[in-house]
Amino acid sequence: MTNDAAAKGPASYFPSIEKKYGRPIAEWKDLIRTSPLTGHMELVAWLKSAHGLGHGHANALVAHTLAETP
Repeated sequence: MTNDAAAKGPASYFPSIEKKYGRPIAEWKDLIRTSPLTGHMELVAWLKSAHGLGHGHANALVAHTLAETP
């Protein structure tokens, strides 16, 4: 994760996600990609319930990850 002050959209949450939850963004994305869940909101709910993320942070991670996954 670069310290790009001009980050827009979901990526703008990344610095605070790393700081608050203590994991790099790449690790969160790996968890999302390897989850058996596929729907946006079910992934958000899983991150919130299983990993304690807030809704905005979970939503940003899922949106960014799903947008880059072919």
